[in-house]
Amino acid sequence: MLKGSCQCGLVRFELSEPAEAPTACHCQQCRKQSGHYFASANVSKAAVTISGAEHLSWYQSSAKVRRGFCSRCGSWLFWEPLARDWTSIALGAFDGATGLQLERHIFVAEKGDYYDIADGLPQNEH
Repeated sequence: MLKGSCQCGLVRFELSEPAEAPTACHCQQCRKQSGHYFASANVSKAAVTISGAEHLSWYQSSAKVRRGFCSRCGSWLFWEPLARDWTSIALGAFDGATGLQLERHIFVAEKGDYYDIADGLPQNEH
């Protein structure tokens, strides 16, 4: 079972099912919020147990998406499409090894000009 938390530890989560193969999102919104690109893995919302949810804040970044972060330390933990039954969890928020490997890069048309993607994984323009 994968577990994780924000940097200060107030918000903790654990998964009751395996996460899907993760992606790296290079869209402008993810880059602005994370400071680079955002690597995350999807899992059904029902499979995520959150403790310290009272310290979890949500920012609705578009009409279809919200982003969850710790209200104390600011760690960005979740990305959720409002009309879907899954959430995307930041790979960097997991405790210890995940056993996961990036599957692909998405929104590479919006990537920053200060880095190259050279790992050989598939790249989707959007």
